[in-house]
Amino acid sequence: MASSWQSRCEENRSFLKDHVRQRVDFSQTPQSLGLPAPPLQKPCQEDAVRIVLPDGSSALQQRCTMPLGEAIARRESQRFYKDESLTLEELSALLWATQGIRHVLSKECALRTVPSAGARHSFETYIAAEHVHGLARGIYRYLPLKGELVQVRLDDSIGIKAARACLGQQFVADAAATFFWTTIPARMEWRYGFASHKVIALDAGHVCQNLYLACTALGAGTCAIAAYDQNVCDQLLGIDGDEEFTLYIAPVGKI
Repeated sequence: MASSWQSRCEENRSFLKDHVRQRVDFSQTPQSLGLPAPPLQKPCQEDAVRIVLPDGSSALQQRCTMPLGEAIARRESQRFYKDESLTLEELSALLWATQGIRHVLSKECALRTVPSAGARHSFETYIAAEHVHGLARGIYRYLPLKGELVQVRLDDSIGIKAARACLGQQFVADAAATFFWTTIPARMEWRYGFASHKVIALDAGHVCQNLYLACTALGAGTCAIAAYDQNVCDQLLGIDGDEEFTLYIAPVGKI
């Protein structure tokens, strides 16, 4: 048993190392072969309901109640939230802090508010909105290119369903909104092939830390979640679980 456990640990530890980079023929990646890159933003139907967000950059600067140094010092995971709604302006500030686009360099590349390997940014952001002024309860997806939300579907029980998807963690149901980050691996694989998957995981940490700091500065709180039911989460968001799947989750509420 001990030998089997150690062997499995060693196998999984290898994912954290970068030996794979020596085994990838980068001349054979889709980018090197001249294939088109996946779009910067997941397309949506033309007739989908969209909500124009207040400018996220301005909202973040105007709503912050403390300097960055204090936010870093005070940052901590929060699992208890007030029964108070987020404003649409506050939600927009948090979305911009985590995935906002600062400058589009080309149809393949954009600079965002967080770092990403090769500026590939493989994530999509979904919001399970429970108590957000101006939003009916349901699932929404962030459209960073235009600063909008697209309505995925309405659901009066979204808070309870989100908590169930997170293995029954009750504080998810108590949150005003829950961030679900999915990854579309093909965006990263286009450039890095088999070396993509470790850096996708690293990128997720950059995104969530920005959420922590932005929440702290806005008088809100969050708690990162990596323990969830993969299939239930993917079904909740309406994604296929293969070409796009849930990677990281963070409920947000006032504290």
